[in-house]
Amino acid sequence: RPSRITARVRPGQGRVLDIEREVELGGPLHSKGVLILSSFLAARYATGEALSLSASLVFEQSYSGVDGDSASCAELYALLSALADAPIRQSLAVTGSVNQFGEVQAIGGVNEKIEGFFDICRARGLSGNQGVLIPAANVQHLMLRADVRDAVAAGQFHVYAVRSVDEGIELLTGLPAGVADAEGVYPDGSINGLVSDRLAEYARIRAALAHGGEGNGNGNGDT
Repeated sequence: RPSRITARVRPGQGRVLDIEREVELGGPLHSKGVLILSSFLAARYATGEALSLSASLVFEQSYSGVDGDSASCAELYALLSALADAPIRQSLAVTGSVNQFGEVQAIGGVNEKIEGFFDICRARGLSGNQGVLIPAANVQHLMLRADVRDAVAAGQFHVYAVRSVDEGIELLTGLPAGVADAEGVYPDGSINGLVSDRLAEYARIRAALAHGGEGNGNGNGDT
């Protein structure tokens, strides 16, 4: 069944807090996925300085254990949304694992996950905007029910195969991901540019506080 994931961000010392793990509802594979996406953030956006970020991730209203890394892409998208202050389309569901290079990796149960979200969308009314993002590596595993295939053929539901976090965040926000130039600077208005700017702002706030100044910042995102 679909779960809602939310993220909160603020200046800090580079820690991404996995609330599921803190309350002992998150298993080791889920915690590993959070550590991997934290490594991706640091490697992409904090190449010349320490990552000045404090963030928290949680599965809202989950009352049982969470394990596996199938939600690590969704968690990363929530963090990017919060940092860029760019809303995510709530008509799209996400499944997929992410590695340290931002590549989307295959997961298990892809058919059941697509069909589960489709059933909820159909019960609420198909709008033509709903769909699921899956890893491109899982396309070969698709064996969807006839009603799902018919809805996709009619344009009432969509299945998007993505290879990278950049592809996914463009679909979810409608903004370009942005490619860094030779100096490592991302285009203005791109997701990567907005995230990079926010983290640079956090670094300035942290430096000011370290020298007795004042500063604050916050953000949030969900998917």
